[in-house]
Amino acid sequence: MDFHIRSAFDKDLEAVQANVMKMGGLVENALLRAAEALERKDSALADQIRQEDRIIDDLEELIQTECARIIALRSPTASDLRTVLTVMRICASLERSGDYAKNLAKRSLVLSGMPEVPGAAGAISRMARSVVALLRDSLDAFASRDATLAEDVRQRDAEVDQMYNALFREFLTHMMEDHRTITPCMHLHFIAKNIERVGDHATGIAEQVIYLVQGHLPEGERPKVDATQLTDG
Repeated sequence: MDFHIRSAFDKDLEAVQANVMKMGGLVENALLRAAEALERKDSALADQIRQEDRIIDDLEELIQTECARIIALRSPTASDLRTVLTVMRICASLERSGDYAKNLAKRSLVLSGMPEVPGAAGAISRMARSVVALLRDSLDAFASRDATLAEDVRQRDAEVDQMYNALFREFLTHMMEDHRTITPCMHLHFIAKNIERVGDHATGIAEQVIYLVQGHLPEGERPKVDATQLTDG
């Protein structure tokens, strides 16, 4: 690849990676605001988050299109191709995480008219903040090509699983003690599961960073603590 082609490729890659970081910031913000909408019973904020998801979707489409264009026009070498493919995978994880934030907002709209489950919204917010910290660190690891930070994210995902499992048990207790809480607790469970899934995507991004830096995915199963079997909604 001669200098001019290399320069054009680097410029294209910088632009697409900048958009990935922008997309990550939007997803982090959506998740935190969705948890805030739940805690404050703010239907207007929840509806705004739901509508703004299209901005994340549009950015994902732009990034994927640009990556396809880079591959088609620049014919990147093996290491450069690995970078482009990593960007595409990270972008897909962020888009899915944005969908989970939107789902959280949609369920908070439903919950605003239901009996409150004591302490649940605060616990959901704490879990959301923990997951956003994972997501932020995984993207920082990508930006700085820091495999050590990426591995740290991978290990910390177990903490999110433990928070989810504790919430799951708490919701079961509420439902058994007061049948009026069954419907809101089911919605809250799905919200907690959605947030836990974002943690999985943050961990997946971290694994892609390790692949990008080291040329291979981490060996062995990632740490996982899931004492439940219910699917997410």
